Amino acid sequence: MTAAFMDLVDVTIVNIAIPSIERDLGASFGAIQWITAGYALAFAAGLITGGRLGDIYGRKRLFLIGITGFTLASALCGFAANEEMLVASRLLQGATAALMVPQVLSIIHVTFPAHERGKVFGLFGAIIGLGAVSGPLLGALLTQWNLFGLEWRPIFLINLPVGIAGLILGRKFITESRAPKALRLDLVGVALVTLGLLMLIYPLTRGRELGWPLWGHLCMVGSLVVFALFLAYEKYKTRRDGSPLVELSLFKVKSFAAGIAVQLTFGIVMGIFFLVWTMYMQTGLGWTPLRAGLTGVPFSIAVSTAAGMSVQTLVPRFGRKVLQAGAATMAAGLLLYIWEAGRYGLEINSWQMIPPLVIMGAGMGLIVAPLTDAVLSEVPREHAGSASGLINTTGQMGNALGLGLVSVVFFGTIDDRQTTTPTEVGTAFAEAFQNSLWWVAAVLVAIFALMFALPARSKQHVEGAENAEDSADSDGSDDSEGPGAASPDSVKVPGQANPGQTDTGQVEPALAH
Repeated sequence: MTAAFMDLVDVTIVNIAIPSIERDLGASFGAIQWITAGYALAFAAGLITGGRLGDIYGRKRLFLIGITGFTLASALCGFAANEEMLVASRLLQGATAALMVPQVLSIIHVTFPAHERGKVFGLFGAIIGLGAVSGPLLGALLTQWNLFGLEWRPIFLINLPVGIAGLILGRKFITESRAPKALRLDLVGVALVTLGLLMLIYPLTRGRELGWPLWGHLCMVGSLVVFALFLAYEKYKTRRDGSPLVELSLFKVKSFAAGIAVQLTFGIVMGIFFLVWTMYMQTGLGWTPLRAGLTGVPFSIAVSTAAGMSVQTLVPRFGRKVLQAGAATMAAGLLLYIWEAGRYGLEINSWQMIPPLVIMGAGMGLIVAPLTDAVLSEVPREHAGSASGLINTTGQMGNALGLGLVSVVFFGTIDDRQTTTPTEVGTAFAEAFQNSLWWVAAVLVAIFALMFALPARSKQHVEGAENAEDSADSDGSDDSEGPGAASPDSVKVPGQANPGQTDTGQVEPALAH
């Protein structure tokens, strides 16, 4: 729980301190994007492999390695002397989180018997809600207080005592476990997909500052070639030993293929919105980090509240319509926000932002909690773990891509305006914010249409739970990892499929973003 909370807070805490980092380090807009996108990219690239390493070499061992690396990377971030060191440290932080986070739910799954997991995951859900609400506010307070003259640095340094406590407690209380039939690593697949993403995202983040050079366009086109090579290699890997990074046969399931597209585009929405929102409030409107953080609290509360309602009450009755209502509600909130930003200009107040933020938060909550379960509902049980890992990896990739696109939809608009006085800067940022929200709203319309390919209703959580309980009881053991060993819903957590499987599904990254 300590590690999960630390990871979730670290994702949400950084955005609020971005303007302070920019001023202190003199960081370029491209570097600002990489401070956030670098973490998401490294985390996405290593998420599935991190789960497999835990299955092969021991989940406790990988958890301790991951939390140690995450703590050290946090220290490097906190003491970064320049933007290059901070970006590199964030990449390391994302990579070590990819070792730590997949072990969290797997360890819980193999530690507790089936009849106790409901209580444990109830606590896990509470931790997620607490992290979603407290992350931005904690980041605002730590930045505003300027502890010991360190300005933004305490947002990373706070991980040191928490990480050390997690390491000590983990060594003492976690029991080691491995999967008897763990899938092999696919390091070539990881290298290819990471290279493809870098060739796509790096030119997007740096191209504007460099005048969109020819090499940038060639890199983005070349990324398509790399992704094609990745697909070819995954087919070969499947034939050779049956342990590809991505189980390509999953895409023959229409609902899964559409769900992956939804997850990717929803990640883009989150990547764009949160960064431009922070820049708009602090740089454009000149608000303090604390005021910006407090303004976001109603949004976080709305997300948590709607997420709980969607899973417990709405989805069992209305199925897919709940997710589509979420996309439509988010779009409505965005349109209201665009209108308010234009209507009130630089005089807009926090209380005027509450209605659109609550509407957007409610819409997001209706999507994030039940989405993974809907996507997995028609996936064969033997591939549930792989599918869940791929869903969450795709969401992180979408987030990184969205952060890369910020240079086009947000900073590109600012470049077209003269910004010499504070008023001109504020006006330019307000217009760039509105332009970005139009793009986000358009993506949500596409998401709404894609959701028609999801199953109208999912019965998997009813059937799977019973089968999993029977399986666990008959085996007399909860360490039932391996392909298809556990039902995707045996732990009663939306978005968590086959926690003992190599590609452990995580609900927390989706909520975090």
